[in-house]
Amino acid sequence: MNYRPKLVALLIAVALILSIVGQFNIPVAAQSEEPVIWAFVPSENSQEVLASADAIAALVTEKTNIPIKTFVATEFAGVVEAMCNGQAQMGALNTFGYVLASSRQCADVGLVSVRNGSTSYRGQIITLADSGIKTIADLKGKTFCRPDPLSTSGWIIPSILLKANGINPDTDLEVVDVGGHDAVVENVYNGNCAAGATFDDARGQVEATYADVREKVVVVEYTAAIPNDTVSFAPSFDSEKRAAIVKALLEIVGDEANADLVRSVYNWTGLAEAKDAFFDDFRQQLDAAGVSIDTLVPTPEPTSEATAEATAEATP
Repeated sequence: MNYRPKLVALLIAVALILSIVGQFNIPVAAQSEEPVIWAFVPSENSQEVLASADAIAALVTEKTNIPIKTFVATEFAGVVEAMCNGQAQMGALNTFGYVLASSRQCADVGLVSVRNGSTSYRGQIITLADSGIKTIADLKGKTFCRPDPLSTSGWIIPSILLKANGINPDTDLEVVDVGGHDAVVENVYNGNCAAGATFDDARGQVEATYADVREKVVVVEYTAAIPNDTVSFAPSFDSEKRAAIVKALLEIVGDEANADLVRSVYNWTGLAEAKDAFFDDFRQQLDAAGVSIDTLVPTPEPTSEATAEATAEATP
């Protein structure tokens, strides 16, 4: 029997399939793999963050053939729980979120964000210029806006600064959660809160709407330096995939053509590789202030309906 015609036909069919895959730029290896879930912390502009995260994830997939799905959690703790419950293999964790997840052996840092050439930043306590609040001591009895109870620069570190200056956040302030750093600035600007805490300088986030925000809203005090937010991985995540994703992300942020896209994700201007020891000074700050992570955020039950729903709604 002559098998040559059948062999030729088979080769032609394979060639046609490959040409179609190439035409539509579909990563062959990615199609049969379970996607990697990449969780992001909430933002006032969560839809913009999600759209940008999706675009970056698509670029990573293009470079690595590793499919990635992204979602933005409804609260900071949601990303920690998603990683600790095995529902996410990657997390864009803020500083405190990373230290918390790391203490539970749920996360290992791969990259830290870069802003203005630095891998660290600081928080600030703000008020209206004509509020009469000149020092932290003047905050006693006032309404105080924060982004979220797990926001590193918007609450964790500022609360330590408050305590060091004789203000008990639990009894001396009326604390209001407003969901984002820009929302803190807006609420202070509009007089809804006497003061608030954000990263330095969150006023720029609302300057397009409130042109005089830097004159009307002033800084009372700055915090000590804080490590930037992270791209972290579950410790059990495949090491080869992790290395490939890290390499791809560094290439993506290093390409000037992607500058606007990268900046739209939490105002990143770059990424830098980091080890867990990068956060040791921050841990020492917490220890020196007598702050216990487990006291601030007790370890939850093994399952979480909130993170399960968030994962189920992860975008392709």
